[in-house]
Amino acid sequence: MELPVFADNIAERIETMLLFDEASPMTLASGFFLAAFIVFLTGYALVRRAVALRTIYVAAFSLYFYYKLSGIYILLLLFVAFNDFAIGRCVARDRSRGRSGRRWVAWSVAVNVGILAYFKATGFFVDLLEGFYGEGTLDIGKVVAPAGVSFFVFQSISYVVDIYRGRIRPLGHFTEYLFLLSFFPKMFLGPLVRNDDFIAQMQSRDTAPSREDVGRAARLIAGGLVKYAVLAKCIGVLLVRPAFAGEMGDGGIVALMAVYGFTMQIYCDFSGYSDLAVGVALLMGFRLPQNFDAPYHSATITEFWRRWHISLSTWLKDYLYISLGGNRRGRLRTYWNLIVTMFLGGLWHGVGLTFIAWGLLHGVALALHKVWLAVVPGAKPVGREMPWWRRLPGVLLTFHIVAFGWLLFNASDMQQVAVMLGNMTRNFDASQIVPFVESNWVAFVMMGIGYAMHALPASFDRGVERAVVRGGFVVQVVLIVAAIWCTMQCSAMLEAADVAGAGLPIYANF
Repeated sequence: MELPVFADNIAERIETMLLFDEASPMTLASGFFLAAFIVFLTGYALVRRAVALRTIYVAAFSLYFYYKLSGIYILLLLFVAFNDFAIGRCVARDRSRGRSGRRWVAWSVAVNVGILAYFKATGFFVDLLEGFYGEGTLDIGKVVAPAGVSFFVFQSISYVVDIYRGRIRPLGHFTEYLFLLSFFPKMFLGPLVRNDDFIAQMQSRDTAPSREDVGRAARLIAGGLVKYAVLAKCIGVLLVRPAFAGEMGDGGIVALMAVYGFTMQIYCDFSGYSDLAVGVALLMGFRLPQNFDAPYHSATITEFWRRWHISLSTWLKDYLYISLGGNRRGRLRTYWNLIVTMFLGGLWHGVGLTFIAWGLLHGVALALHKVWLAVVPGAKPVGREMPWWRRLPGVLLTFHIVAFGWLLFNASDMQQVAVMLGNMTRNFDASQIVPFVESNWVAFVMMGIGYAMHALPASFDRGVERAVVRGGFVVQVVLIVAAIWCTMQCSAMLEAADVAGAGLPIYANF
C-alpha cells in the first residue's frame, strides 16, 4: 500500500514544527505554542525537582521557542549570552583581586549598546544619508531588529552590572545563564526581572505552583488572551491602522478617535501579552513581576511611570537614572537626569524624531512634576494620597498627556503628527461623531470594553481571581477554553471581512 500523500503530510508537518516560518512567527498566543507548551509541561513535570536537569530542559526549550520566533537570530541571543556570562566571571575575578572590574562592565555595555544601535539606528541614518545623496546610495537592505532584542540585551547588561555592584555572584554554569536570559515566557517582551530574585527561583529545588498560583495563572492567561488577541487586534486592525494611514478621511473626529483607540490598543496589546507571560511562568512555578497596574488611573505622570511597563521603568531607574546621579546632586541635576533618562528611553524604542519627542515629552513632564512637588505645599506624587476633587482632574490631565505621547509614538513622522493635530483643531465636526461610530461600531465596542475593563477597581480583579481559584480545575479550563474560543472567533471575523489581522505584538517592533 502506497501512502505518498500521507507521508508528504507527515514530512510537511515535521518541517513546520522544526523550522522557523518568517511569515508566521510563534507567539505566546499562537496555536502552535499552545500545543508545544502542553508537550513541554509533560516533560517538565518529570524533571521539575532535578535542578540541573530542569535548567538544561527549560533552556533548551527556550532556545527552540526563540528560534521559532526569530530564526537565525538565535545566534545573536547565544552570542550575547556567552559574552556576558564570560564577562560576569571576569568582573567577579577582578573584584576578588581588589580591582574595580569597570573595564569589563564597559565592554559589556559597549557590545550590547552597539547591538541595539545597529538594529535601531541603521535604518534612520541610511534614510538620512539617502535624503542628501539620493535613494539607493547605501544599498544595505532593510535592517530588521530581532524579536525581543531590547529585552534580552537589557537583561544581560543588568546581570553584569549587578555582579559589579556586588548584588549577585556570577552563575557557575553557562546553562544557568541561558536559563536566566532566554526563559521563554519573559524573553520576548519581558517583564524584565531582578536577577537576584529570579536566580533564587531558578536554583530552588521545589517550583511546584500552589493552588492559588494555578488559579491566578488561569485568570491571567484568559484575560491576557482577550486583551491581546481580541481587543487590541480588533481596535488596531479596524480603527487605528486605517485611521493613521489616512484611509478613513482627514476629519478631526477620525484623528481624535485614532489617538484614543491607540491609547487603549497599546495597553491591551502589551499588558495582555505581559499577563500571558506571567501566567505561563506561574504554571511552571516561577513568579515574574507585575508589569502593569491600571496605568490610566494615574493622577500624575510620576504615578503613570510607576504603573506602566513597571519592569522597564524600574530598570531605567536602577541602571540609568541612578548611574547618572539620581536625585543625589541637587534639584537641577535631578531634573536633568530625569530628562536624559527618558530621552534615552525614547531612543531605546527607536531612533527617530517621533521617539525622541516622545521621550522628551515624558522627561520634561516628570521634571515639571518634580518642580510642582517642590514648590506647591501639600502636592502629592500619586492619586491615592489626593482628595477626589484633585485626583479626578489629575487623572484627566495625565491621561491626555500620555495620549498625546502615544500619537508621537505611533506616527510615522512628525509631519503626520502635525497633520493629525491640525485636523483635531481646525477640522473638528462634532456632528460626525455618531455616523463615524456607527460605521465602525465593532472597533468602538472593543474600545468600550477595553476602557470599561481598565476602569474596574483592583478589588474586582482580586474577587474574580478568588472565584477562579475556588472554582478549581474545571472552571479554570473552561475559562481558558472560552478565551481561546473568543480569540478564534475574532480571527475568523477579521478573515471573513477580508481584513489583514495584526501579527506580532506592537512592542515586537522595539
